[in-house]
Amino acid sequence: MTTLREIITALEGTAPLSLQESYDNSGLQVGDPEMKLRGILVTLDVTEEVLLEAEKHGCNLVVSHHPVIFGGLKSITGRNASERVVRMAIRKEIAIYSGHTNFDAVYGGVNTYMANRLGLVDQAILEPLGGQLKKVVVFVPHAQLELVRQAMFEAGAGHIGAYDSCSFNLEGKGTFRGGEGSTPFTGEPGKLHQEPETRLETIVPAPLLGKVLRALAKAHPYEEVAYDIYPLENTDPSKGMGVLGILQDPMEEEDFLALVKDRFSTGVIRHSALLAKPVRKVALCGGAGSFLLRKAMALGADVFLTGDVKYHQFFDSEGKIVLMDIGHFESEQFTRELFYDLLMKKFPKFAIRLSETETNPIKYY
Repeated sequence: MTTLREIITALEGTAPLSLQESYDNSGLQVGDPEMKLRGILVTLDVTEEVLLEAEKHGCNLVVSHHPVIFGGLKSITGRNASERVVRMAIRKEIAIYSGHTNFDAVYGGVNTYMANRLGLVDQAILEPLGGQLKKVVVFVPHAQLELVRQAMFEAGAGHIGAYDSCSFNLEGKGTFRGGEGSTPFTGEPGKLHQEPETRLETIVPAPLLGKVLRALAKAHPYEEVAYDIYPLENTDPSKGMGVLGILQDPMEEEDFLALVKDRFSTGVIRHSALLAKPVRKVALCGGAGSFLLRKAMALGADVFLTGDVKYHQFFDSEGKIVLMDIGHFESEQFTRELFYDLLMKKFPKFAIRLSETETNPIKYY
């Protein structure tokens, strides 16, 4: 039977918790990682109604985008919505797991699903993250090079954009002398030894560093493995906020507004002044993404689509871009499908349901 820990491993393998913003609280909210699961309900928000829906369908795990514990609980007495949800979840033995800004920060995540709804092509991260890559350098005897290299690749090393199995090799000679009690792979204890070695270099995503190093140590023949780790400032094209993409066929601004309204089923679209020019390059960010407006403008986007735009932020478009606010819920509603698709791919025979409970707190008149 599938355990909660297996689900957590699958979710965090796609979007590691290390990618979440400092203010966030993604991860396991309620529950025991070793609990056996009967079914999963995926939702945008966790409410008491969602927990009742989960119970009705025999699901003892709710996977949500928004964390139910965001600030911090000093008590669980039912004084507010978060406390009531946590109390009910514990009483009914329903676990809650939330994937929030970590799923905003990966290609294939929340913003990719938004872009796909609009049919955007040539998609790329709008603001790629820096500091997410490490270079690992290890020295390996020639005969064991492929074994070590492949072990590192299988653990997640060597990916650059759309390419995998990326490495650099330089041949040379290593020297070492084993001390008392050592059992060297080659050479004799107490004697200086020279060994033909290959300097193997490859790229490793920071969240996978530990896994790659364990694979390296297991595959390497030496008793003491010599390796270096270098922090890189390169941006990671698969990690970051927002998406920039292209419409296959340029559209008039009014037609694009109609497309957005249809694809996101939004009650209203708040926008800055239209510029009377076709829309071709589209930037977007789910949730409150107005912090990316300048980036979208710098990259020549015709429109920037997001939610939670404040009054004065509309002035920042400066007649150079059309800023569109479709609403927080509307921009992130397809996160349910994101979780569903991810989990069904990894657990195709498990009971996973899309929540049918309406959780948008904002109504339109």
